Amino acid sequence: MKVLQRFTVAAAASLLAILSASQQASAQIKIGAVLSATGPASFLGDPEKKTLEIYVEEINAKGGVNGQKLQLVVYDDGGSADNARTFATRLVEEDKIVAMVGGSTTGSTLAMIPVFEDAQIPFISLAGAIQIVEPVRKWVFKTPHTDKMACEKIFADLKSRKLTTIALISGTDAFGKSMRDQCVAVAPKAGITIAIEESYGPRDSDMTPQLTNIRNKVGAQAVVNPGFGQGPAIVTRNYRQLGITLPLYQSHGVASKQFIDLAGPAAEGVRLPAAALLIANILPANDPQKSVVVNYSQKYQQKTGQAVSTFGGHAYDGLMILVEAMQRAKSADKSKVRDEIEKTKGYIGTGGIVNMSPTDHMGLDLSAFHILEIKDGNWALVPGT
Repeated sequence: MKVLQRFTVAAAASLLAILSASQQASAQIKIGAVLSATGPASFLGDPEKKTLEIYVEEINAKGGVNGQKLQLVVYDDGGSADNARTFATRLVEEDKIVAMVGGSTTGSTLAMIPVFEDAQIPFISLAGAIQIVEPVRKWVFKTPHTDKMACEKIFADLKSRKLTTIALISGTDAFGKSMRDQCVAVAPKAGITIAIEESYGPRDSDMTPQLTNIRNKVGAQAVVNPGFGQGPAIVTRNYRQLGITLPLYQSHGVASKQFIDLAGPAAEGVRLPAAALLIANILPANDPQKSVVVNYSQKYQQKTGQAVSTFGGHAYDGLMILVEAMQRAKSADKSKVRDEIEKTKGYIGTGGIVNMSPTDHMGLDLSAFHILEIKDGNWALVPGT
C-alpha cells in the first residue's frame, strides 16, 4: 500500500511538473515575422531575420518582456506576396501570435494587411510605400521612411544644386510604382519638372534602351530611379556604360552595401536618401541617434560578420517599438499593445526619432533622412543634409 501511495505521489508530482512546463511554454509571447529571407528581396529579408533573432535572444536572456519570454515565429516568403499572405494566415490561425513584425517588401505587406486587420493583431511593417500607412489603418504601422519622403528629400537636394528638370526610370514592382507615383505627385510643389519617364520590369537584365532614350532627351539635368533589388544596380551599371554624366539618384530601397557591391565602380557619385545608420561612425557625438546606431552596428557586425543595412535597422526599430509598447501596457493583450504602439513618443531608433499618433502610424519626418553619396565604395554624408 505504501509503495502504491509513493507511486501515486510521484506520478502526481510528475504530472504537475509537466503541466507547469506546459503552462510556462504557453505563457511565452508569440510574435510573428514573414520576411523575404531568400529570393530576389533577400538583401532586405536576410538582415531583418538576423536582427530579429539576435535581439529576441538578447531580450530573453535578460528575462523577457514583463517576465515572459518572446517566441519568434519566422516564415520566409521568398519574395512572393502570395506566400506572404498564406504565412500570415498561418501565423493567425495556427501559431496564435499576438503581434507581427515583418513584411520585407511593399507587395508582401499589402497582401498581409487584410489578414492582420481582420484578426485585430498589431502589424509593424518593414516596407517602404506610403500606402501602407496612408490612409491610416487601425492595426497597421511601419518603421521605414515612406517613398513620398524619399521623393521630397531628393527634390530638395536637387533644388540645392539648382537642378529642376529630371528624368524618371522606375521599377514596375509595387515599391517602384508607388515611389514613381509619389514623385510625380510631389514634383510640381517642389518646383521639379519631369521631362521623360521610362520603366523596367523586375526580371529585366538590361536597361540600355530606356537609358538611351533618357540620354537623348534634351533638357534633363538629373535622373531619379525609384526601385529596389537588382534593378537599380543594373540601371547604374548601364548608366555609366552609356557615358551619361547627369547626376543619378537612387531611392532608400537600395540603402545597403550590397547595392554598392552589385553596381561596382559605377556606383561612384550616386546619391540617395537614407537613415543615419549607414553613417553611424561619422555622426557628431551629440547626435541623439549616435549611441543607438553605433551599438546596433557593432552588435550586428559582431554576430553576423556582415555590414549593416538600413533594412536590418528597420527590423530592430519594429521589435523595440513593440517591446516598449508591451512594457508600457504591462501586458501582451493585442488591443492594449496596439494602443501603446500608437502612443510611441520620442523613441530614438536607427531610422530616426519616432513620434506616432492616431493620424500617423510611422512617426518620422524629413529630419530622419540624410542625403548620402557613394565615394570610394562607401557612404559619405552630403554636407547640410
